[in-house]
Amino acid sequence: MTDSTGVSTEPDEDAAHLERLGYKQELHRVLGLFDNFSVAFSYLSPMVGVYSLFVLGVGTAGPRYLWLMVPVVGFMLLVALVFGELASHYPIAGALYQYGKWSVGPRYGWWIGWIYGLALLVTVASVDTGIVSYLTALLNNLFGTHLNGTSHGTILVVTVLLIAIQTLMNTVGAKLMGRISQLGVFVETIGTFGVAIALGIAGFHHGFGFLFSSKGAEHASANPLKVDFGGHWLTGAALVAVLAHAYIFYGFESAGDIAEETKSASRIVPRAMRSALLYGGVASAVLVIGLLLAMPSDPKGYANAASFDGGVPAILGQLPSWSQNLFLVVVCVAFFSCGTAVQGAGSRLMYSYARDKAVPFSHKLSVVSKRFHTPVNALLVAGVVPVLFTLLVNVNPAHNVHILWFELPAGVNALTLLVSFGVSGIYLSFLLTVVGSIIARARGWQPAGTFRLGRWGWPVSILAAAYLALMLLNIVWPSGLSSPRGSLFNFDWITLMVIVVLLVIGAVYFVLARPYQRLAVTGRSGVPATGEAAPIGEDAR
Repeated sequence: MTDSTGVSTEPDEDAAHLERLGYKQELHRVLGLFDNFSVAFSYLSPMVGVYSLFVLGVGTAGPRYLWLMVPVVGFMLLVALVFGELASHYPIAGALYQYGKWSVGPRYGWWIGWIYGLALLVTVASVDTGIVSYLTALLNNLFGTHLNGTSHGTILVVTVLLIAIQTLMNTVGAKLMGRISQLGVFVETIGTFGVAIALGIAGFHHGFGFLFSSKGAEHASANPLKVDFGGHWLTGAALVAVLAHAYIFYGFESAGDIAEETKSASRIVPRAMRSALLYGGVASAVLVIGLLLAMPSDPKGYANAASFDGGVPAILGQLPSWSQNLFLVVVCVAFFSCGTAVQGAGSRLMYSYARDKAVPFSHKLSVVSKRFHTPVNALLVAGVVPVLFTLLVNVNPAHNVHILWFELPAGVNALTLLVSFGVSGIYLSFLLTVVGSIIARARGWQPAGTFRLGRWGWPVSILAAAYLALMLLNIVWPSGLSSPRGSLFNFDWITLMVIVVLLVIGAVYFVLARPYQRLAVTGRSGVPATGEAAPIGEDAR
């Protein structure tokens, strides 16, 4: 039986499938396809990503940085296909952690969960601090206040309030999280297509040929950010500018984190992953095209719009003041929805970890509210930890700090440095998950979910792993603070060293507590030792 949205109304089938995987249904299955898609899309949040990274893209590679989006979305679609096959076979809360645990084994899964979980919690802090400048600008415009969105105190207070509200809303129930995410989808649509249309009505300053130009960004003399690529666009500017897209197109995997709250998860989750990524790609492309074509045509105006002093606000400044305030509201809602979705995904991972007794205080973190059917204690921790991360905004060295053989750059607060791990940690956990699926396939794993890659499983998995490995290398490569990558993205060795430090912390707990010994043991083929996990609605075989 299905409802008007085509979603199965037979929750017992979902519960039975979950039981065959060794877990009892505790969370409340209230999410349909659009809910699940909305959470994944809100996490990906093209508007948040483009508004945050537009200058880094156009400033380093010129307008043609737009086209670097195509390979990023294309290869990430391969990753989404691999994840979809895993999610269909293992529709369990915790997603990547569970995929790694079942594909390779408890130790492997634990490490994926550790890396992915930290990246999620860092992302919550990153997104919620990112809203502050837009929110204070909106309040100043509407009420004549003089709030300073760059003040550390303002950032801390606003972020704590936002996280508290998000935690409360996520605690009330998955359905409310889904509703907030649905609002996020509508707002993102207005904020991407709407902005592009508004800019077009106001008048574009360039033809479509402009989208294929670099405006000399590969040369230091013409680069708006004053970085030098030695005249090399493809092997220089493009390798840095592509990160402006790579930092956006993930988050679709969160559809799997809430699988135990989704009806017909084996069928719905893979579809939601693909849809969130593809719609995110279309929305991002439309917004970037609109912003690029609306950039001033005079050299001084263009340079300002492609710099940190101007950027997107300078381009939107061409619109009437009332519409600027409207779009500020849209941006704030998009940021809030994104942070809510990421925190929801992180709490489900923590709950899944705790249910397997894989983290300290597992008996507390695995508690599910009898009233709201949500992992209340896991949500509380998913709120407290990002707040602690936010405190790092106050660590802002006035001078370069020498650490071993590298430097902590002056003027860059510690939260920014930690946030750089948010992306590298995501790519590392993605890579390990895809490699895990390859290992499972080599051992004879036969996907039994409703979504299967069939004979395409091997080539899709190999290409996805190759892309993730190369992009991760591009993200963390320590090229020096004087280089464009080192000065704008990974701060030389810092991103790589943050990964190392967090891995060392995890290793200490891993060795001393041996959490993997408490995880469910999987068979060599990546399925429970008691037998193959069957898809929903079928008997186990």
